[in-house]
Amino acid sequence: MNFSQLEVGGLTPLTSTDYPGCLSAVVFCQGCSWRCDYCHNPHLIPRHGDAPLHWSDVMNFLHRRRGLLDAVVFSGGEPTLQSELQAAINEVRDLGFRIGLHTGGSYPARLGSVLPQLSWVGMDIKAGFADYDKITGTPGSGEKARASTRLLLDSGVACEFRTTVHPLFHTQESLLQLAEELRDLGIRHYVLQEFRPQGCANEHISSYPHKELLDEALSERIGAMFETFSVRRA
Repeated sequence: MNFSQLEVGGLTPLTSTDYPGCLSAVVFCQGCSWRCDYCHNPHLIPRHGDAPLHWSDVMNFLHRRRGLLDAVVFSGGEPTLQSELQAAINEVRDLGFRIGLHTGGSYPARLGSVLPQLSWVGMDIKAGFADYDKITGTPGSGEKARASTRLLLDSGVACEFRTTVHPLFHTQESLLQLAEELRDLGIRHYVLQEFRPQGCANEHISSYPHKELLDEALSERIGAMFETFSVRRA
């Protein structure tokens, strides 16, 4: 059998939190073109990892998990960085699994090409689109994220949008403005999640004094803008 050449940086064999309502395996795709300082998977940023997994080994594992798992989630890194993602998704779908995707939306065209094969998408929204470059370190990243958001919403694929909150990059006012921007785009399901220092390679960010931004009053104001809203604590 000819397998995809997807470059894989890790595999979680079982999780109940990465695809809502499903027992899933998570395939961590190697490589990301953005340089977010609060990233908790910095080892996945380089295009080629130090200890990659062979895609054939991943497929052999999934063959043995048919009937035990509901879904497979492609995460990263940024899965849409790799042109091999489409072929890998098709191979996993042929085994009967639902397909989930975690993405930042940095490659709108590739996201658009795989959307028809997806059952669920979790998309990270870094900040207001005009402020993206400050977080990603990549000019034009906000427009790409906006385009991907539009594609995802128009596709009808079940999805969740979420923002990781850190006091160096967000304030209560900026979070309210972001929520309004997302509501106006038509987003209905939104999550704010507190930054977790585990895995972050930037000591200044990981050790920065905690500041409570997601208090009850803010949560109620933002929650009123969406069909579903929640806060995930660190």
